[in-house]
Amino acid sequence: MPSGSLRGQVALVTGAGRGIGREIAIGLAAEGMGVGLVGRTHETLTDTLKECARHGSRGVAVTADVTRHGSVREAVRAVERDLGPVDLLVNNAGQVDRAEVPLWETDPNHWWQVIETNLRGPYNLLRCVLPGMVERGRGRVVNLNSGFALRPDGNYTAYATSKGALLQLSDNIADSLAGHHVVVLDISPGAVATDMTAGMPMFQDMKTWGSIPYMVAVTVDAARGRFDALHGRFIHAGRDNLEELVRRAEEIREADARTLRLRPYGPQDPMG
Repeated sequence: MPSGSLRGQVALVTGAGRGIGREIAIGLAAEGMGVGLVGRTHETLTDTLKECARHGSRGVAVTADVTRHGSVREAVRAVERDLGPVDLLVNNAGQVDRAEVPLWETDPNHWWQVIETNLRGPYNLLRCVLPGMVERGRGRVVNLNSGFALRPDGNYTAYATSKGALLQLSDNIADSLAGHHVVVLDISPGAVATDMTAGMPMFQDMKTWGSIPYMVAVTVDAARGRFDALHGRFIHAGRDNLEELVRRAEEIREADARTLRLRPYGPQDPMG
């Protein structure tokens, strides 16, 4: 049952016209947040906006291409003009490789388009939203990431590379943001049924999908600050015991765990 616990705050959600982004936006609206909806298709964004409005939430829908900095800059300005400063940024917009093929058989243009959407897109949003958060000394960022960031996959090289780079980006900015009380988290929903996963051959026989409502609940908890102690880390909503992660947050930080690191081959490894 929604509690209105986030009333008075503002979220900006990319890829909010469908799939996980749509459901996250509606879930945040149900908790009282004003929602800035950003995506490429006006019709789907408008439909999401109507659903958010049913919860009494203020909202604005802005069409933008996340790979274009100017487009993102204007979208952020529109959201902040109509709703106020952004308290929570959800970088959800993403693409995946069109076919399961090795790198030497990929379409070069589409391969780079995936990289731009999944990495340049979040960068553009961060570049436009973080200055305000830093100035105000508060804010939270949730990057929708994937288990592909943590393991090699020869058939989805663009997607896996972009998600690994996104996780590394979060790690690179975490220390500098901590001094300004801005939290960044990379959260994977696991394999959930969306238009994107429906087109991935590896999931064609999938019977049991992860829960989108659970991912929405995790994002709401992130907005509330439940995972602030895991700042700069990777969370897998589909597999993790979140209570355990929160309980062991100090240990995780001390061990530099849940980050991308080079594994030494032994005690004599100079990179160890």
